[in-house]
Amino acid sequence: MKKWGFALIICLGLIFVYMKPFAEPKVEIQYGHYKNDKGDRWTTEEIQKEIKVKQIFQGNLLLVNSQHPVHQESIKSDIVNLSANNDLTQGYVLLGTDIYLSEEIAHQFSEMIAAAGKEGIQHFAITSGFRDFNEQSILFQNMGSDYALPPGYSEHNLGLSLDVGSTLTRMADAPEGKWIEENAWKYGFILRYPKDKVGITGIQYEPWHIRYVGFPHSAIMKEKNLVLEEYIEYLKKEENISASVNGERYEISYYPVTENTSIPVPPDHYYEISGNNGDGVIVTVFSS
Repeated sequence: MKKWGFALIICLGLIFVYMKPFAEPKVEIQYGHYKNDKGDRWTTEEIQKEIKVKQIFQGNLLLVNSQHPVHQESIKSDIVNLSANNDLTQGYVLLGTDIYLSEEIAHQFSEMIAAAGKEGIQHFAITSGFRDFNEQSILFQNMGSDYALPPGYSEHNLGLSLDVGSTLTRMADAPEGKWIEENAWKYGFILRYPKDKVGITGIQYEPWHIRYVGFPHSAIMKEKNLVLEEYIEYLKKEENISASVNGERYEISYYPVTENTSIPVPPDHYYEISGNNGDGVIVTVFSS
């Protein structure tokens, strides 16, 4: 073999070794609250934040299935018609003029599609987004229980989920489907109904249905191969975990909520609170 050919193989091998850690999330979990080298948590002080019962039903980690219906307060408040917002639809097409979605989630999706485009994956289409209860009811009546869920029991009623297709072929076979399955976690999305979790979700494999849960949750779920049902139970069981995801640290805590509940939050770090649509809230503290 010529020297230049051998050198090329070595270079390619080094590139592969360099890129491989980014193909999957590098997640390290510690159980219990995070402590720094001095033995302190995120902060030496904490403040108590009052949590209303309605917050159980608000946020990006809401579990929606046959046992956990959508509540009116669960619906995202920033639903927009994508056809009327050209800045949100760059890099993909809409199969219809009445496709709605949370504006926040549409921005996250656009960022993900832009990243896919840089890798030459660019034939995405949104086939369905947010559906109100009335639209879901009509769909359920027309298609039946084998192909649709009753109103209030579909993630599409939240504004956090969308059906994504490919203009090339069916999503199960398309490069777009493969890319989504491997990379959606980087942008806070999960494949909600994977092939190997039908017995847990109760829904057949849907390579087109993605759901926003936010980061770092999407990375942890990807690394541990958990669907949302499993992840919610995992957090309830552990109560507190600290996670290092690709070098960035997060603390995630579950708190049951009753009529009068206060939870500790740090005054000097950004944090997010999401209900689980059942009995409590999940607090995610960001390290920076």
